[in-house]
Amino acid sequence: PSLASPTAATSILKRQKQLRRKSVRFDQVTVYYFARRQGFTSVPSQGGSSLGMAQRHNSVRRYTLCEFAQEQEVNHREILREHLKEEKLHAKKMKLTKNGTVESEEADGLTLEDVSDDDIDVENVEVDDYFFLQPLPTKRRRALLRASGVHRIDAEEKQELRAIRLSREECGCDCRLYCDPEACACSQAGIKCQ
Repeated sequence: PSLASPTAATSILKRQKQLRRKSVRFDQVTVYYFARRQGFTSVPSQGGSSLGMAQRHNSVRRYTLCEFAQEQEVNHREILREHLKEEKLHAKKMKLTKNGTVESEEADGLTLEDVSDDDIDVENVEVDDYFFLQPLPTKRRRALLRASGVHRIDAEEKQELRAIRLSREECGCDCRLYCDPEACACSQAGIKCQ
């Protein structure tokens, strides 16, 4: 631009700030949905493979805060219903087997379909007080993976996770009263004596 121009040049930094859009909003919730995959990133407390998600989301949904709260209420109530059905099924099996002391073919044949929705009173339970994440058993995780289209579950992960769980059980060293750095497993690993 010529020096005779009456307008002053704007700073590059100021121009960048003007172009940025604010992305924090408190009037809506954006939920990204991902396909389920085998995890490889977490260590479940029970055996089997871990659950994970695909690298990229497959859908996005936007809610108002009110809509999101209602959606969460519906989802939590459904999870609670399933949890209460599982508890009721377990109680029926325990009754038929006299607390697991007697074998019962009838108990072995019971499934969640044998528990009626009439036996469960979800409406009188405060969902927010009761809802909490539960660890999933190995069979359930495997079924979720298969239902999500994972046909080949990597068996090596199961062994790796087992080794990690075992290593977490053995923590620290055998030092008593004082630490001998030459015999201390912690010191040899380069950490403070446990």
